[in-house]
Amino acid sequence: MDKDAVSYLKTLVETHGSAGFEEQVQAVFRERLEGVCESVETDVLGSVIACLKKNDGPRVLLDGHSDEIGFLVRYIDDKGFLYLATSGGWDEEVMVSQRVYVHTAKGRLPGVLGKKAIHLMDPEERKKKSQIHKLWVDIGATSAEEAKELVEIGDFVTMNAYFEEMVGGRAAAKSFDNRAGIFCVSETLRRVKKDIKAELYGVSAVQEEIGLRGAKTAAFAVNPQVAVALDVTHAFDIPDVDKRKGADICLGKGPVIVRGPNINRKVFRRLVEVAKANEIPYQIAASGGGTGTDANVIQLSREGVATGLIGLPLRYMHNPCEMLQLDDLENSVKLLVAFVESITPEDDWRPV
Repeated sequence: MDKDAVSYLKTLVETHGSAGFEEQVQAVFRERLEGVCESVETDVLGSVIACLKKNDGPRVLLDGHSDEIGFLVRYIDDKGFLYLATSGGWDEEVMVSQRVYVHTAKGRLPGVLGKKAIHLMDPEERKKKSQIHKLWVDIGATSAEEAKELVEIGDFVTMNAYFEEMVGGRAAAKSFDNRAGIFCVSETLRRVKKDIKAELYGVSAVQEEIGLRGAKTAAFAVNPQVAVALDVTHAFDIPDVDKRKGADICLGKGPVIVRGPNINRKVFRRLVEVAKANEIPYQIAASGGGTGTDANVIQLSREGVATGLIGLPLRYMHNPCEMLQLDDLENSVKLLVAFVESITPEDDWRPV
């Protein structure tokens, strides 16, 4: 991956935006595609829909989601401590002692997620799992009045974590879920041949983490014949996980092409075919039902969409130190480019 692409990825993951508050992330995505696409528009929910070029070919949609898991301020106590509601799926143990940002009308405030120190707990308390209503954000305020001058109920909160390259071509950051996905969408639109026979759309969807909401409305608007969703998937190359309960997915072995009822069989086969033809490494994973990704709602849009799903291998999902292999993103873009360039008006995606 070249330096420009890495810099763009770094900007994406270090920008903040949980469900319903994705505007700053979407601004980064839009800027990447302005001058490349014929149109870059934002819908009423906040999803960005970019069209490479109108050409009356089969409409193809590439989708990733822009929101990260986060929190909303729901209560401020009399000492100025902030209590949170989750926005997306959190493990409370991951939250403990993290630095956060509270995003207010007056700007971004730093804070820390507090918990009673182990020295102050009795033996029974030490055995218990952390609970979100017993964790708080400390911004340094000394009273409710001081805190409320700065923070309002409903302000969103995100982790204060940064992008860092690791050994072996890997990187760690918050929100690779799913800024890695919209990275692949935008880079595909930038690299694909302009004379493709498909009418290509790229979507940076909102509110995936709370119910696949932005992809549902964006897919309805685009009305594609074919779509591929991009999202992260668990890498099982870490200690203490049982591959018999998951999959044999590793960092660095390429994008994961998913099979199952949420996936159109011909889209799956075409993805595998173009990967082989272009010597792009890939992995395969099976999902027995709806995948819990935007592919789920895209497949069911209108009269149905021939839908595929590419998983981006990720360690430590929903964590401020998510880790991935940069080459897996590069190979995902190569796979998407080859797939889109293979599509013609004669393709029949019906499973017959």
